[in-house]
Amino acid sequence: MIIQSHFLTVPGQKTGPAELTVYRIDNISVAPEKKRPMVIVCGGGGYSMISDREKEPLVLQFLSMGYDACLIEYSVEPSVFPVAVMELASAVAFIRDHAEDWNVDADKIVTCGCSAGGHLAASLGVFWNREFVFGPIGRKAEEIRPDGQILCYPVITSGEYAHRESFEKLLGERSNEEESLKLVSLETQVKGDTPVTFLWHTSPDQAVPVENSMKFAQALHSQGVSFEMHIYPVGGHGLSLANEETSGEEGIELVPYCSGWMGLAGAWMKLNFPIGS
Repeated sequence: MIIQSHFLTVPGQKTGPAELTVYRIDNISVAPEKKRPMVIVCGGGGYSMISDREKEPLVLQFLSMGYDACLIEYSVEPSVFPVAVMELASAVAFIRDHAEDWNVDADKIVTCGCSAGGHLAASLGVFWNREFVFGPIGRKAEEIRPDGQILCYPVITSGEYAHRESFEKLLGERSNEEESLKLVSLETQVKGDTPVTFLWHTSPDQAVPVENSMKFAQALHSQGVSFEMHIYPVGGHGLSLANEETSGEEGIELVPYCSGWMGLAGAWMKLNFPIGS
């Protein structure tokens, strides 16, 4: 395995550059010409921090499936929207810049986000062709477009079922502005060029209600965007892998019934982004 760290600078960062840690499978002894899809993992944390439970454990799972993966430590408060989206956009473009050298398939770059990290991933999915994202970082829309997105119990809506704290941290002083709230309510921003999407959520989630995923799925469906969604009848919020590896001290994130989501996401990846083809 080859591990490299890179720093991404965009306008508006309050606490320094974002860090992108890239994990690549070494092809030398296997198939040096093989090109692999790349998954960019965005952990959650309400835009106030990034949960360790939703970072490297997910990266390692994607690596075990044969995909390259990377982890982005994006900006949270006091940085505000659209700083983190520009950072993720820069990460996608940076990977495309190095695709040939890294044996990455430049047409198979997938974002994976949990909770607020899901909001970040989905934000790039709907805003990739908006000038306010690609313009300030000196890129073209096609350079920053993700090819797919995996959204795990994502924050989506700023409306009735909103996780209010996430939007307060995301928008800062603009968190009471109706226009700003509507812009980042992502079910209202989906268009036909939104990337193919995998979604999962738990119906008892009290922190980020399942309606967040349902609203986004309905928007995708109405725009003719391919998606797969799984709603589990048990489990709360922030489950990560839902297994012993990512369970907290109290064990409430250990929900074996939900732990199969990663296998389902892997099958979705194999269908939409097969390795070496």
